[in-house]
Amino acid sequence: MFVDLPLDQLRAYLPERDEPADFADFWARTLREARTYDLAATFTPHDAHLALVDVYDVTFAGFGGHPIKGWLLTPASPDGPLPCVVEYIGYNGGRGLPHDWLLWPSAGYAVFVMDTRGQGGGWRQGDTPDPAPGTGPETAGKLTRGVLDRDEYYYRRLYTDVVRAVEAARAHPAVDAERIAVSGASQGGGMALAAAALAPEISYAFVDVPFMCHIRRAVEVTDALPYGELSRFCAVNRERVDDVFATLAYFDGTNFAARATVPARFSVGLRDEVTPASTVFAAYNHYAGPKDISVWPFNGHEGGQSLEALEHLKIAKKIFG
Repeated sequence: MFVDLPLDQLRAYLPERDEPADFADFWARTLREARTYDLAATFTPHDAHLALVDVYDVTFAGFGGHPIKGWLLTPASPDGPLPCVVEYIGYNGGRGLPHDWLLWPSAGYAVFVMDTRGQGGGWRQGDTPDPAPGTGPETAGKLTRGVLDRDEYYYRRLYTDVVRAVEAARAHPAVDAERIAVSGASQGGGMALAAAALAPEISYAFVDVPFMCHIRRAVEVTDALPYGELSRFCAVNRERVDDVFATLAYFDGTNFAARATVPARFSVGLRDEVTPASTVFAAYNHYAGPKDISVWPFNGHEGGQSLEALEHLKIAKKIFG
């Protein structure tokens, strides 16, 4: 069934943003602190048993100088620097194995896959710890880790890693530093949206069914996970609900969208109970840069899947040549 507003209302849906007065200063300070650590990006050749692809096991310094893992894949022995897509991963997934990421190298591009700190135990393995614990209580997932303190909140660390991943991708000689796109779905879509605002020198953003957008509405219209973790936390910590949403305002994709100026392609499923369509359109309609959106009326959180990937390839050919 359709689980949100009718499409004509979604296209016009432009809710007020709950943006803290020091939103820009908070992120400028956060990234400034992160850059006091040497990026220290290392690329170790990795035998992935792929004859037509070169693979590198990557480590770089993310938030707090913490080591973040990743993969870099390129077509074998590339002839000069290549356009690169930096890929971010959905909730509870990790970087997996190199052969999980063959789409972009098969099309002649590099792909840089960022592992997600503290995740990778839900549906694809990861191996990057999150050594900086949040403060106070939390539910089982990452959505509420440190949520009572903006400086200790998990997504402050994660979104800082997002920006540093773009910087790490640029550090490899096989990558054309002037032609970098970001891409992700669900949590990865939210991360790509954050990158579009915080790393504006990128060329393009693919933002599929993004998580962490218009968060207050999300927890009011769906109990599906991961937002259900936040609802449960608020149900137990009744007296701290305002504190929770005061923190989340620094990480809401609608506020990143209003600052993002790079071209972007969004996608949305109208039967999505995980990231309801109104939350996606809230970010899309506030997005400040050139944009378009693909709407999949009969799909849920899976969105357009292979058909959406095909559209990404077509766009990449236009923007990268």
